[in-house]
Amino acid sequence: MKKQIYPCLWFDGKAQEAAKFYCSVFPNSTITADNQMVVTFDLNGTRFMGLNGGPQFVFNEALSFVIECQDQAEIDHYWSELTADGGQEGSCGWLKDKFGLSWQVVPAILPELLSDPERAPRVLQAYMKMKKFEIDELMSA
Repeated sequence: MKKQIYPCLWFDGKAQEAAKFYCSVFPNSTITADNQMVVTFDLNGTRFMGLNGGPQFVFNEALSFVIECQDQAEIDHYWSELTADGGQEGSCGWLKDKFGLSWQVVPAILPELLSDPERAPRVLQAYMKMKKFEIDELMSA
């Protein structure tokens, strides 16, 4: 039998708030179980568990979730939603949401652009200057 593997995210008493927030950001998402200690939720087909663990541990950039976006509208949506209300912009498509969780909001075309040996250095130079990815600028690099 195939074992389900999913992340457990440690929150300082805000697991339910975080689950509701993430379900509002991602399509086809829902909270599947909720009690005072643990909330499980599904974000567009990916299962997560939030734990109300307390202040002992905080998120850092050693763990991030990648959102592969098909177009600029998707990038703009996830970037603005996840940086709202206290989130922080990072560099090269990275950000932290208001709970401190790190995300990478990247265009799906990026690996293709970087696989072209002639174009890759220009694309890399362009995106190293960006916070939020701008697909048109990457394409013209």
